[in-house]
Amino acid sequence: MQSNKRARKELLIGYCFIIPAVVYMLLFIGYPIIYNWIISFQDVTAKTLGSSVRDIIGFNNYRAIFTNVTFRRALLNTFIYTVGCLVIQFSLGFLFAMFFTKKFKLSKPIRGFIIISWMLPVTVTALIFRFMFAEGNGIVNAILLNLGLISEPVGWLLQGGTAMLVLIIANSWVGIPFNMLLLTTGLNHIPEDIYEAASIDGATGIQKFFKITIPLLKPTIMSVLVLGFVLTFKVFDLVYVMTGGGPVDATEVLSTYSYKLSFQLFRFGEGAAVANVLFVCLFLVALVYLKTISKDEVI
Repeated sequence: MQSNKRARKELLIGYCFIIPAVVYMLLFIGYPIIYNWIISFQDVTAKTLGSSVRDIIGFNNYRAIFTNVTFRRALLNTFIYTVGCLVIQFSLGFLFAMFFTKKFKLSKPIRGFIIISWMLPVTVTALIFRFMFAEGNGIVNAILLNLGLISEPVGWLLQGGTAMLVLIIANSWVGIPFNMLLLTTGLNHIPEDIYEAASIDGATGIQKFFKITIPLLKPTIMSVLVLGFVLTFKVFDLVYVMTGGGPVDATEVLSTYSYKLSFQLFRFGEGAAVANVLFVCLFLVALVYLKTISKDEVI
């Protein structure tokens, strides 16, 4: 009887800790998501935003955006930007992680110095890279001119191809330390005994990497890639500050296009539809991740 009473008391205390978080999630995450889905099926403009009665137009907002050239370009740009960032920041992050697992005197100070780029606000990073790649007085053009690699200043953020490249470089500069930290943690949890046993059996360094490191690091790699995909795919502040989606929609992504539709063109229904497409893409990635993890657990 006493044990049951104590169990109920502990359960009640647990609910007291959980309820505030649940209420916060429902109010600040659940409600906006539901409201966004609702207005994506309505004709919501600047005239009807404050009205209690709005016309339900079904999937017309989704038809409108999918037939829009700018939306298709924003969707393609989002995937190009995301894949480019993931390839660079994961590859370099993995190399840094492998390097810093080796014990040497300045390992911790150098690693701490690298993490500074991840700790800076994204807006600050965007402004730094915007000034660095400026056409007139940018330090990148100045260095390239002094080295004789270019004959005249390059408008990095004024040309479509180079603007997207600069965005990818800027985001990778932020993402490399994040990848490095998570992958370093995963590498440190691999027992040294396994490598020692493999060495005794005559395994080479490459064989250890592909037969031991990669398989044991697979859950960490999956987590890093999924988190990196989510954080990169929904980018807004970096693109908005550096290029604003320009030039001529060359760096327009789903988040900036949704913002423009909603708060510049006041087509809130279409803006909500674009945001929902972004949500569905991230949701599908999360499902793939959960399915992959569940398979590994079964195995």
